[in-house]
Amino acid sequence: MWKRILGVIDVTGSRAAAGVINPAVVSAADMVSGHVGLDISCLDRLYVTGFVAKLQTPRGVVYFLHDHRGQPIASPALFEPIGAKFRRDMKDWAQANGVPVVTFKAGQRKVEVMRPYLEQAATAGRSKVVAIGRAQEFASVWTATKRDTDPGQCPQFSFTKQQRRVLVFYVYIWDQRMGPGFIKICTYFPYPIKVWVNGQYAETAAMPQGADAPAAGYG
Repeated sequence: MWKRILGVIDVTGSRAAAGVINPAVVSAADMVSGHVGLDISCLDRLYVTGFVAKLQTPRGVVYFLHDHRGQPIASPALFEPIGAKFRRDMKDWAQANGVPVVTFKAGQRKVEVMRPYLEQAATAGRSKVVAIGRAQEFASVWTATKRDTDPGQCPQFSFTKQQRRVLVFYVYIWDQRMGPGFIKICTYFPYPIKVWVNGQYAETAAMPQGADAPAAGYG
């Protein structure tokens, strides 16, 4: 490898200067070649994040509140009623469909709390929402400060993202093909989501037809 590095130095000039001006490009593969072996059999979990692209900028927030929702003032006070309705709708949906709602405690490993519900669905061999978990977690959400404008005019606000502790829902599912997973939904604007996909399902999908599939795991 060092012969390769020295080989790029221009023999007509200063070796020290040439080494700085025109350094060799050495990849990570070059550095570990012959020294490190890495074999990945399966990823246990794959995470997919989701968001509404148009709600990721202050201008998008103002457009959503003023133009889309038809509010005369793009005020942060409008965030809470939207979130409150979503939380009520989730509670009503769970009750109407007989889905347990579990409140996670600090320090609990969520998948262990949900394991009995997942195993029950797996035994029944039925794809379903097995339970909904509730947790208080930090998330990047929109906040706002009032601008110093003419008191006789409509108030205006500057929107910025900050980390705030908010309620999130973990919708745990069991699927006959994919096994266990969840959809994590933040209940505060702009409502980002995170999806856990069983990595062993992804491995199985990539295997040749007829090959033995690995057992679904819980992470």
